[in-house]
Amino acid sequence: MTEQVALVVGGTSGIGLATARLLAQQGATVHVTGRSADRADAVRSSDPHLRVHRADGTSRADMQRLCEEIGTIDWLVLAMSGGAGAGPIGSLDLDVLRGAFEAKFWGHLTSVQAALPHLADRGSITFISAGSARSAIPATAGLAAVNGAVEALVKPLAVEVAPIRVNAVSPGVVDTPWWSAMPDEVREGYFAQAEKALPVGRVASAEDVAESVAHAATNRNLTGTVIESDGGGRLISLG
Repeated sequence: MTEQVALVVGGTSGIGLATARLLAQQGATVHVTGRSADRADAVRSSDPHLRVHRADGTSRADMQRLCEEIGTIDWLVLAMSGGAGAGPIGSLDLDVLRGAFEAKFWGHLTSVQAALPHLADRGSITFISAGSARSAIPATAGLAAVNGAVEALVKPLAVEVAPIRVNAVSPGVVDTPWWSAMPDEVREGYFAQAEKALPVGRVASAEDVAESVAHAATNRNLTGTVIESDGGGRLISLG
């Protein structure tokens, strides 16, 4: 069997990096991209088996150049994230929200367009959205809009680009650098509250969600689906 090739865009930290490591453990040749030189260098040191590239997922030129360099891609994973866009709608800075769309929604779509000519006929595209897309938490309408737009791509693309498979994974509360802007005591308090409320009784790790992402990417019978890897967060209120 030919070795599979994966490209994880936004794969130098968090869920993206955990997914890249898992796919590599499963025998794939894994390329990861990131915009931060420091993070790229850190991954080169910690994970020499991963092929690390500096590339901006929102740049068609960057992604096109990278995909041409890689050649055929079996599994494309879009793991770009961002916490911008939260806040009460009445005072939400719409320029910040536009930036959030640019970084995540438009970044995902730009990367897909660049990679599509290079995807294997039986390959896959896996988006990473967030539980905010289907939650009713006050002050998250902006985040819900960004992630809802990502999820809205899944079903029509699954039909349009078939037999390439298209799925998304929707995480809930996950202990990743996404929360790093929050003061330690506030973050720890929120995590403690979440652990008590979540049906699974724990906050997820990046590795937990990576298992769902790898499944979506590699399972040949799965397409047009959003996997809710949220520890049951959709069943309760964390607002």
